[in-house]
Amino acid sequence: MKAVIALGSNLGNRELKIDSAVAEIAKIIEVTHLSTNYETDPVGGPDQPKYLNAVLIADTSLAPQDLLKALLQIESRLGRTREIHWGPRTIDLDLIVYGSEKINTPDLVLPHPRAHERRFVLEPWLEIDPTAELPGAGIVEEILLRI
Repeated sequence: MKAVIALGSNLGNRELKIDSAVAEIAKIIEVTHLSTNYETDPVGGPDQPKYLNAVLIADTSLAPQDLLKALLQIESRLGRTREIHWGPRTIDLDLIVYGSEKINTPDLVLPHPRAHERRFVLEPWLEIDPTAELPGAGIVEEILLRI
């Protein structure tokens, strides 16, 4: 199944954290595309440093819940703590889409419920997939024109 994962970091060596996360993800699923890094302003939350963001596309046979669990474990290994909602972080890994699946559970909502609002997800995604579509929201290129 095709999975789209967004990566972000705004603490420590941001580029190293993103590279390390990609390497860890590649150990469990097949990364097929990786965007360049984008420096972006934080959205919401307290005052904090700028983010470095990227998006990857992968093929996986893991169930979406198992993939999410693996991503959370990678975050933890790379020093992610959850003290302040939308606060600064060493690494943030968000499962954006998993095929065309629609899931709404307390632990996982797919597609990601705020992806259509986040230029820092949509721009790098469009870079690596010019025909990208966010299920339920439309074609990524068209969404970007509206936000």
